[in-house]
Amino acid sequence: MTTIRHEATVPLSAAGWRFDRALAEMFPEYSRSRLTSWVKAGAVTLDGAVAPPRQLLRGGEQVRLEAELEAEVELAPEAIDLDIVHEDEYVLVLNKPAGLVVHPGAGNPAGTLLNALLHHDPKLAELPRGGIVHRLDKDTSGLMVVAKTLAAHTALVDMLSRHDVERQYEAIVLGTLVAGGTVDAPIGRHMGDRLRQAVRDGEDGKHAVTHYRLRERFRAHTLLQCNLETGRTHQIRVHMAHINHPLVGDQLYGGGLRLPKGATPELVAALRGFRRQALHAERLAFEHPVTHEPLSFSAARPADQQELIDALRADTQQADPDDWS
Repeated sequence: MTTIRHEATVPLSAAGWRFDRALAEMFPEYSRSRLTSWVKAGAVTLDGAVAPPRQLLRGGEQVRLEAELEAEVELAPEAIDLDIVHEDEYVLVLNKPAGLVVHPGAGNPAGTLLNALLHHDPKLAELPRGGIVHRLDKDTSGLMVVAKTLAAHTALVDMLSRHDVERQYEAIVLGTLVAGGTVDAPIGRHMGDRLRQAVRDGEDGKHAVTHYRLRERFRAHTLLQCNLETGRTHQIRVHMAHINHPLVGDQLYGGGLRLPKGATPELVAALRGFRRQALHAERLAFEHPVTHEPLSFSAARPADQQELIDALRADTQQADPDDWS
């Protein structure tokens, strides 16, 4: 077991918050349930005294955390192949295939990326969420970084919160855009569907910004480069649907099957066979959390996305100008 020690000041912006909520914001590298258990065990003090999780704060209090870091992840390691792009003592970068769930959950108790990581390196069980500091949706492919030590985990979480990690995606959307742009629209949980996110104004929405550039226009679709300024759940999918250009294949946000008028048989087959959102995390760049070396990684688009782009190009070249949307 590893002993961890932290000292911090409750920000004034947390005035009126519960102690456990403030701790989750101050120490995002640990799960809220773990922090609450430490509070109840007396391992976290507030101005030198033990306080209950529900204690309301005024802001400015001194927090001291000293606890034993036991295994947080209790899952069976599984021998699942990983496409590792980079690995050193502190971090691991991998290229996740579409179809692989990142975290176990309802309906996916096993066969996840986390199970695979625990088989690759059992010591990751000692880290919050097995060292996973950000996620990709099940049907999104591409690059992810995983921390291998607590120090690296803390540093990467901090970099992500400061938007110091560059994440670039390639997306295919419905409709033809004529130029790039920026979507600056807050995102929160959908009011009527717990599986979805939505653009939410007011207190319920979290700041979210997506920049997109036009790479190639097809007859009824557009190939985009998307760069995240923030990292909200389903951000690109929600933002593209918000501007009425949902991702191809995205059943959740309105990008279901739509066949252009006069589409070639090859394009019809490609669109019918593409059963996921057309989104690939192609580039990841960040400062190494320990050595501070600048790191940059790229992952080629997967075969299914390449085949879809090839079919879109061929259809566009053969199309009657009257069939352009």
